[in-house]
Amino acid sequence: MHTHKEEQISALLQAWSSGDQDALEQLTPIVYDELRRLARHFLRNERAHITLQTTALVNEAYLKMVDFKRMRFKDRAHFFAVSAQLMRRILVDHSRRRNLKRGGNVPHVSIEDTNALAPEHPIDLILLDNALHALAQFDSRKARVVELRFFGGLSVEETAEILSVSSITVMRDWNTARAWLYREMSGACSESAGP
Repeated sequence: MHTHKEEQISALLQAWSSGDQDALEQLTPIVYDELRRLARHFLRNERAHITLQTTALVNEAYLKMVDFKRMRFKDRAHFFAVSAQLMRRILVDHSRRRNLKRGGNVPHVSIEDTNALAPEHPIDLILLDNALHALAQFDSRKARVVELRFFGGLSVEETAEILSVSSITVMRDWNTARAWLYREMSGACSESAGP
C-alpha cells in the first residue's frame, strides 16, 4: 500500500520528468532526507577512514540526477533505485582514487562470514563492485537485487516492485547472491594476500 508521501513523490517525479521545473523545487526538500538516509547507509558500509561525507555524497548524486535530461522516473522506487546506482558509482570511484593515492591494489578487508553484506561488516567497495560485475555476467537480476537492497537500502517489497517479481523471489535471489558474493570476494581477498 502506497502512502500519501510516496504518491506525492511519484507525481512530482513524473511532472519533473515532463519538464516541470517547479516540480523539481517541490521535490528537493521531500526527497533530500531520504537521500541522506541512503547515503548514510552507503557510508556506514564503507571503511572508517572514508573522507567523503554524507552531504557531499547526496549533493554529488543529486546534481548528477538533475543533469539527466532524458530520464523518465516512473515513481519513487525508480528514483531511489537510480539514486542507489549513482551513489554506488560515486563511492566506488572515490575508493579507486583513494587506492591510487595510497599506492594501488592493496588488499583491504577480509570477509569472515556469510553475512558479509550486513551493515555491521566493513566492505571493500571496489572488491564488491568487481564481484557484482562478475555476478551480473551470468545473473543480472541477482546483481540488481544486491544493488537495490544493499546500496539502495530498499525493502524487499520495493525491490520486488522495481524488478516486477515476487517478494519471495527477491529474498531467494538476495540470499543466493550474498552467498555467491561471499565466496567470490573471499577468493579475491585470498588471492591478493599471496602465499
